Amino acid sequence: MTSYFECFSIFFRARYKPSTVSTLRMSDSSVNVESRTSSQDKRWTIMAALLGTNTAVMLFQGIEQESNPKLVREVALTVIAATIPFQGIYFLIYTFLLEHNGNLTEDMLNRLNFASALCQVVAYLSLGGLIALWYSMSHMVGIAFTVSAITSMILVRTSMMQTEKTEDH
Repeated sequence: MTSYFECFSIFFRARYKPSTVSTLRMSDSSVNVESRTSSQDKRWTIMAALLGTNTAVMLFQGIEQESNPKLVREVALTVIAATIPFQGIYFLIYTFLLEHNGNLTEDMLNRLNFASALCQVVAYLSLGGLIALWYSMSHMVGIAFTVSAITSMILVRTSMMQTEKTEDH
């Protein structure tokens, strides 16, 4: 069976010949990655990690659910599945804001920022599904994951607030 990386590598080589890769340039209208603030990068990274984790959990625990059904796992996977679209919408909003930086009205910017924040909150609810999965495997693992998840969220949010305060000055 061919791995995902091998498939991507074959596709990339077939689509982009080495001579054309070096001539590809970003257009003037493309997104400037360096213009993002560090707090935006942190949020994006957290959401990307959460989406990747949730997708992997859905795949592997979904396979396990088929062979060994459990109600707790079913509920946990349902919670995780319900949050994944919000994670995708977060990335769409984030990209839209980057591409239209400076071209949006204040009202539109506020609405998109609110929608983005709402998507983040719903995405964090997926941690409840992960906690339920870990508890169903082992109470010790569930407790350890719960404590570390809460602690890490507090640390990240605290550091982001400090970064935003220093950026304002």
